Amino acid sequence: MFKKILIANRGEIALRVIRTCKEMNIKTVAVYSKADADSLHVRFADEAVCVGPAASSDSYLKIANIIAAAEITNSDAIHPGYGFLAENATFSKVCKENGIKFIGASPKMIKGMGDKASAKETMKKAGVPTIPGSQGLIPNFKTCLTLAKEIGFPIMLKATAGGGGKGMRLVWEEKDLESAWNSARTESKAAFGNDGMYMEKFIEDPRHIEIQIIGDQKGKVAHLSERDCSVQRRHQKLTEETPSPFMTQKLRKEMGEAAIKAAEAVKYEGVGTVEFLVDKHRNFYFMEMNTRIQVEHPVTEEVVDFDLIKEQIKVAAGIEISGKNYLPQLHAIECRINAEDPENDFRPSPGKITNFHAPGGHGVRVDTHAYANYLIPPFYDSMIAKLITVAQTREEAINKMERALDEFIIEGIKTTIPFHKKLMKNENFRKGEYTTKFMDDFKI
Repeated sequence: MFKKILIANRGEIALRVIRTCKEMNIKTVAVYSKADADSLHVRFADEAVCVGPAASSDSYLKIANIIAAAEITNSDAIHPGYGFLAENATFSKVCKENGIKFIGASPKMIKGMGDKASAKETMKKAGVPTIPGSQGLIPNFKTCLTLAKEIGFPIMLKATAGGGGKGMRLVWEEKDLESAWNSARTESKAAFGNDGMYMEKFIEDPRHIEIQIIGDQKGKVAHLSERDCSVQRRHQKLTEETPSPFMTQKLRKEMGEAAIKAAEAVKYEGVGTVEFLVDKHRNFYFMEMNTRIQVEHPVTEEVVDFDLIKEQIKVAAGIEISGKNYLPQLHAIECRINAEDPENDFRPSPGKITNFHAPGGHGVRVDTHAYANYLIPPFYDSMIAKLITVAQTREEAINKMERALDEFIIEGIKTTIPFHKKLMKNENFRKGEYTTKFMDDFKI
């Protein structure tokens, strides 16, 4: 087991890793920028090293500075958290070259899964469902018609040089295909000087559902069921829950098996997620693989009683997993509390927290690095806390979340707490009837 781990991150995830390391009797090293000198991860680590000025490009993303900090503190491993260098193949490679264990995926794996086209091909070969579409550009309308019939309507025609919605056509029926093909090409030619087209199956009323996986160095893989991350704004997740209200036992089994196939195909080591789009008919398609711990990992931990950071560290140290799959025994919901103004297009709201009170009670968890008089810097991600509730049923978890949000006091800045309060009262959300388009119609 490692003697000392440097955490190459900041905020709540750095604190989260420090807590688990302490429970495992592993010494910790925090790195921080000058703007984060008063952050809690600096206070609670055994050692702390300043790695540069406020800008992340000069501190948290500066590989040479992070490696130097690991070397002067004799750290034998680095935990990257999420974001920053967590999925940086070069960083993983440099750690290895310097004899420091990177607690995450190998450079090859990060590179392979980071490239969407090659990741899709890898998954296809492994028998994991991917979104059906054309192989490259469609040469003529005859090929377009044949392909559309094979894929099945509805389909989406897309201009290869597209952008801003130009050269895109959603086609529901065969009779509308030719006019859509002609108009999309004409529009694309006029806008981009290129009328090349490709095609994808249109995913109706999509939900974003991911499967948590863990793999060891011996090639053994297990899954810990799903998380539903469909409530999002501009592809940024706002809440997550498990189990998904859309899930069936059959679908969970199929998606779990597909996720394991995906991980085995790349000999995945560590914790990660396989992300899928699921249509209204419960057909699911591989979207991407995240080769790191996720922001929303606590909801999984709460329903299967599993410390994912601890397991991640154990796997990195060469300890084998049991290979057992885990199914949710309870229901958990997470609300991301951001320093943003939801009434003003979620504009960032950095500044000083003048008053802070975290909720508590049975089944309430708060992961945060914020406190009264803490100055939120304007240089980084605006998430300042994660509020998680867990209960026997989804309805009870929502009711508990409403109560916890009422108790959560953060003054001096704007936060997304008022948004989450409204969300918990929303009739469609309470019924579990939401898709990735949910925020398009949601009134703040």
